[in-house]
Amino acid sequence: MPNDSRTPPVTSPPRTTESHWLRTTDSTSYPPLAGDTTVDAVVVGGGIAGLSTAWELTRAGRSVAVLEVDRIASGVTGFTTAKLTAQHGLRYDRLRRTRGAEGAELYARSQQAAVERVAEICAELDVDCELERVPAYAYSRDTAQRPALRAEAEAARAAGLDASYVESTGLPFTPAGAVRIDGQAQFHPRKYLLALAADLTAYGNAIHERTRVTGLREGTPCQVTTENGYTVTARDVVVATHFPVFDRALLFTRMSPRRELVVAGPLPADRDPEGMYICEEGTKRSVRTAPLDDGSRLLIVTGESFTPGTADAGERFRRLEEWMHTHFPVTETRYRWAAQDNDPSDSVPLVGAFHPGARHTFVATGFGGWGMSSGVMAGRLITDLICAVTPPWTRLYDPRRLWSALREAPTMLSQQAEVAQHFVGDRLRTTHVDSADDIPPGTGAVVRLAGRRSAVYRDEAGACHAVSARCTHLGCLVSFNAAERTWECPCHGSRFGVDGSVLQGPAVHPLEQHDVDGVGGPDAAGSPDPEEP
Repeated sequence: MPNDSRTPPVTSPPRTTESHWLRTTDSTSYPPLAGDTTVDAVVVGGGIAGLSTAWELTRAGRSVAVLEVDRIASGVTGFTTAKLTAQHGLRYDRLRRTRGAEGAELYARSQQAAVERVAEICAELDVDCELERVPAYAYSRDTAQRPALRAEAEAARAAGLDASYVESTGLPFTPAGAVRIDGQAQFHPRKYLLALAADLTAYGNAIHERTRVTGLREGTPCQVTTENGYTVTARDVVVATHFPVFDRALLFTRMSPRRELVVAGPLPADRDPEGMYICEEGTKRSVRTAPLDDGSRLLIVTGESFTPGTADAGERFRRLEEWMHTHFPVTETRYRWAAQDNDPSDSVPLVGAFHPGARHTFVATGFGGWGMSSGVMAGRLITDLICAVTPPWTRLYDPRRLWSALREAPTMLSQQAEVAQHFVGDRLRTTHVDSADDIPPGTGAVVRLAGRRSAVYRDEAGACHAVSARCTHLGCLVSFNAAERTWECPCHGSRFGVDGSVLQGPAVHPLEQHDVDGVGGPDAAGSPDPEEP
């Protein structure tokens, strides 16, 4: 039923966009790489995939160095909703049709094995990461979807999961139907990953934060180069940077970026829906809770999916918050944050050898919003491959898989058509404002300055900050996200600070600084842009 609280919803935004996971854990301070080094394996990226891989390699007796551009478990992993589950929406009926019964079973086995692996590691390391075993539901409020839900439940059950079709859940409203999968989990991802980091360094391996990787030379051995010129020489290299910072296999043509918003607030413990829920209809709604120190629960609601740089995030936050307050007795919006995912064109993550000629380079990407189980799975799979073991699901996740090329083609063409539309169409559009003088404080816009498209942000004090509007990945034009005050690329999801610094790849170079005193305005609107091809 709807929220019966008599306290009106609090819709003013919280002062921070930091996630609950970051707010409730200590920050890390591993040293930057300060010299050349040699190890058995170097892992690029300190999220759940990278740290899981490094930990598994450590336990396999390999010397490892983890290189993270910022702080570990503070990027995409730090802003997840942290559902640890093999229930990935309505996934198994589709897999049964596209990969056959064996493919669906291998997907279920590998993902459920990841859930159990986290439980095993928590027990082994005595990690208090708020691990809770709860059922996961994929539900619909549309009665017309009941046949699809029943088919999904049957497919998931046939794949080996403890799945059933139900019409009763713990939600405060009655869905038309739902797929329930038991034996799943939710946890505090940073508490878990910081424990893994402490353990792998206790074994003598290294984590280097604030270390940006800019070069990769494959060979025997391989060599990774960092922004400050230092190198790491290793037999094996694992690229686990969410979107690969090196893309020699053109994986960007097989993935599309998706941004989602999160709102969260305290909920009385007796109103806990006791499970993880997702409805993918329309703007999507995902729900779970987490324990709070005072005995209540933190309700975490995710939804409002959109391509980075293409939507009014502020309005979408408002809609998501309104939905939360309408359906649950939450009177305070304590958190607002955003997450970003990469959806693979065939719905299966890309984990394994980096490209057809790769012998000692590996990649983990394309988790499609299910990075917790997929990241743990990737860590085990890549470690096995490095140790010359071939798990039964290797071929399913292999990034080089050509057997699905025809099946992927329509989705890939659609994705690349959208990229081309942004690459060309955004250049044909008039700018958002006629000159930098028209930009209000606290906002940004793309405007021509001295004949060049510039991304201009005016701070609260009135000072303007101008950078190139061309993404340094492949040159698409960025757009301003007013809710998070960032520049975002709609083509492949790169994100930049208002000063042009890289916040999220695949871009590895900052936006070029522009002179804010350049002359812009309508007279320049049709002039050639020397930065454009």
